[in-house]
Amino acid sequence: MLNPVELFIGFRYLRAKRRTRFVSFITLISLIGIALGVAALIVILSVMNGFEGELRNRLLSMSAHGTVSGTDGPVLAWPTLVDEVADEPGVSAAAPLVSMEGMIQSGRELHGVMVHGIDPAYEQGLSGGLINMVEGSLDVIESGARNIILGRLLAYDIGVRIGDSVLLLIPRPTGDGSLEPVLERYALRGVFEAGLADHDGVLALVHADDAAATLGIGDAVSAVRFRADDVMAAPAIAASLRSRLGGAVGVSDWTIENGSYFRAIRIEKMMMSLILSLIIGVAAFNIVASLVMVVTDKTTDIAVLRTLGMGPDGVVRVFFVQGAMIGWAGVFIGVILGIVLAIFVPVIAPFLEQLFGFQIMPGDVYYVTRIPSELEFRDVAAIAVAAFVLTSLATLYPARRASLVNPAEALRYE
Repeated sequence: MLNPVELFIGFRYLRAKRRTRFVSFITLISLIGIALGVAALIVILSVMNGFEGELRNRLLSMSAHGTVSGTDGPVLAWPTLVDEVADEPGVSAAAPLVSMEGMIQSGRELHGVMVHGIDPAYEQGLSGGLINMVEGSLDVIESGARNIILGRLLAYDIGVRIGDSVLLLIPRPTGDGSLEPVLERYALRGVFEAGLADHDGVLALVHADDAAATLGIGDAVSAVRFRADDVMAAPAIAASLRSRLGGAVGVSDWTIENGSYFRAIRIEKMMMSLILSLIIGVAAFNIVASLVMVVTDKTTDIAVLRTLGMGPDGVVRVFFVQGAMIGWAGVFIGVILGIVLAIFVPVIAPFLEQLFGFQIMPGDVYYVTRIPSELEFRDVAAIAVAAFVLTSLATLYPARRASLVNPAEALRYE
């Protein structure tokens, strides 16, 4: 337990004398290093969280939060399944989907395509409001009209414009297990942009009835998709649906379907945290070095304190106070600086771009042209606690060394 004498002496040793200005300079560098390390960690993790959120929004702008599909093939009684899924607590909308893969051709250009058969009447409540239509609208997709909407990059790659016709080549399963090619001609009535190459470069939208007719599955659909009120609750909703609907259907959610994207971001966040933690580690070693020099300089003072009755544990606490104040002040300044920078990154980045005349993320290279930031206070708390612990541990060796000073040896030649 600290007493006032130990606190007073510990704080007193933080003040520099003329002969210990070099030690105080190292102490200042240690404090600045800890503050910069903590601030950098908070800002980088906030930016990584922002990119993760941006990626999640773009991925889910053209897909649902979860899907319910038949385990034995297409879903026949899909209107009933749509109602059952929509009635699940936490589900805001549900819609049918017919999915098929094939090739798309216009002129001599031939590209792979993922075709989603949708029903605009259901889709408006599911994801229609999030689709950024460059030209046209979802309403142009009508049953039997053979209209199609393409991703912006896909339309550019095959060189088509609104009103042009395209040819879809779809492999259709036959009864004997083989595939037969089906050719269907569609008219391009719209172009969308989701801001993600996986969507804009390969995805096409047609009416669910037209897609089902191409696959020869009648009135059936491939799956029923749903959107949750809270995107983070989708895994729990999927588990509830799986339990309620039984083994006749398979249930998946966006965390499973897009797991590789978010796993890559988590690995990047972990590696960035480890690398930036080295800054705090170096600053902590500077605290050790400065305290060791202080102990060497204060050997006589320590001997006097021991002679006056202060025990070894008291000496440890004196130097722990000195080192902890350096580390904790650096952590506090770093947390405040990091929070301010993380909040204002979207404002600071454009200002720096305008000031220095360059663009950090040009639009012709990246889909995301701004630096997003999502400050999560659990990250701030984890960084602050880790830095507190690290800087506190850095004081233990010098403090223990001070407690081992022999008063008789220290005062022999004084």
